[in-house]
Formats: sequence, C-alpha cells, structure tokens
Amino acid sequence: MSTPSDSFHVRAGEYIVNLILRGLIRLMGLLPYRWRVPVMGWLTSRIVAPLAGYSRRVRENLAHVCPDLPADEVRRLTRAVPDNIGRGMIEMYSTRAFTARARHSPVGGPGMDAVRAAKAEGRPLIFVTGHFGGFNAARVAMVEQGIELGGFYRPLKNRYFNVHYSQAMTALSQPMFEQGRRGMIQMTRHLRAGGTLAILTDLNAHWGVPLNFFGAPALTSLVTAELALKFDAPLVPVWGIRRENGLDFDIHVEAPIPHSDPVTMTQEFNDRLEAQVRAHMDQWFWIHRRWKDGTGLMADRGAERIAAMLGDD
Repeated sequence: MSTPSDSFHVRAGEYIVNLILRGLIRLMGLLPYRWRVPVMGWLTSRIVAPLAGYSRRVRENLAHVCPDLPADEVRRLTRAVPDNIGRGMIEMYSTRAFTARARHSPVGGPGMDAVRAAKAEGRPLIFVTGHFGGFNAARVAMVEQGIELGGFYRPLKNRYFNVHYSQAMTALSQPMFEQGRRGMIQMTRHLRAGGTLAILTDLNAHWGVPLNFFGAPALTSLVTAELALKFDAPLVPVWGIRRENGLDFDIHVEAPIPHSDPVTMTQEFNDRLEAQVRAHMDQWFWIHRRWKDGTGLMADRGAERIAAMLGDD
C-alpha cells in the first residue's frame, strides 16, 4: 500500500484517480438501482477496462491457463469479466438498495447444516471465498440468516480511494479487519470469542506457497487454513453466483473443507474455486495477476516452506 513518504507525483496521481472514480460513482447513484448496476457494468467493460489495461490482462491470464479457449469465448470474457466487476463495485456503493435486494437471495447447499451447528455451539466459523460472482451478496445473505459476519480485506493501493472503499464494505457487515498486524490481532480476538469471519483467498500472495490453480502454480496464502486449524473452526466455501438477469444471486454453501494441514486444505479450496470458475467463467476477476509470482525465486521459497511444513528433507 502507498505510504506518506511517496512522492507528490504519486500522491497526486492517486488523488486524481480517486476523484474520477468518486465522480463516476456519484453520477451512477443518480440512476434507479435497476439501471445503475447494468450501466456501471457497461461503462467498466467498454471504457474503463480498455483504458486501464484490464482487457489485456484478461486475455493474458486466459492465454496462460486456458490456451485452447476459442477466440470468440476470449472476446466475450474480455467484455463480460469487467462488466461483472463494474456491477460489483456499484453494488457495494449502493448499500441500501443492494442490501434490500441481496438479503432475499436464496441460500442453500450441503454446508448449511455445519454452519448452523457451529453457531448453535458457539464455535468460531470461517467462510472462505474468492473474487467471484457477487461475494458481497453472500455476506449480506449470511447476515440475513442471523450470522454476524466479520471480514478480512487487503487495503487498496490508492490511499484516497481506500478510505471510502473500506467504509462502503463496513456498511454491508461488521466488523471489518484490514490486512496488517493490527487487523490480524483484532481478527484473532474475534475468532477466539466464537465469531464468524469471511476471507477472500484468491489473490497473488507474495510470501504464500505455489499451489495449483487452473493447472499452473499460483502463490497462495495459507493463513485462512491456519486460522481454521488454530481455532478449530469449520472452513466453509461460499459462493454468491450472479443470475442471468445480472441483478440477483444464488448463495451456495459447500460442505466444510476437512481439517488436515494448511497446504492440503488450501489446495482443496483452490480446486473448489476452480470448479466454480469453470462453470461461470465470466464471474471471476480475471484481471488479477494471479499467477505473477508462481514460478522462479518466489516459487522456490514457497516450495521450501511446504517442505518444512511437511517434514521433507
């Protein structure tokens, strides 16, 4: 994340980008919700994504892990992925309207019995998901189910945009814990007290371990699985799957990932996320540099950590 010592040029650039995005969000807020969401998706897909390089990144990621994908499908995803991202952003900034709609999302799946049992017993619970579909809809739906849901998030690089971004996330459910030493301490206290947490575990983690995702090594944080083991918390994958109308969601709660060791558990999460992405290719954030550090020195360090954890020579 940016620091106060950054140059004036860096800070000015962040401030200008923040003003542009805030202005766009406020402009969209003037539209009725049922138009606001698709219009923001269209603008993100047709204007923001090409200018910001997101369209190129979608193509590069698909070429890296899905080289046999037909050209027509690649072109479709180049537009559809940023569209989903734009919709998700304006949904988060439309707290009242989004919550009123998402709270009625149908919730089901084989993991709900384990979720209800954990809460009835006062045990900590960890939902794990990714930047897929409407992950914020899953948060809202769980709150509607009577589950007070905390969240752990990585702050944005743009310090100015991050201020209101974090406020918008907090408005959906609380408490929110920012990545860092202070946030980690607060989060562990929350779990120790029997709280429920939601974590997104699909970003490139610089000091993670290289686990398989779409057939290629991707540095992945083990923290979520480590927390589940430390606090004996069920680790439950949950997905907010966007419907074809682009406005509503189905919330699917999978069976908990069996407790074993952090590497095995995290790899199973990667496998489950991949299955969901393959079923809904346009709903994952293909703009992430997910495989950026999956090879080379960082992967070598990750492999050393795996060997140490597993007791290999």
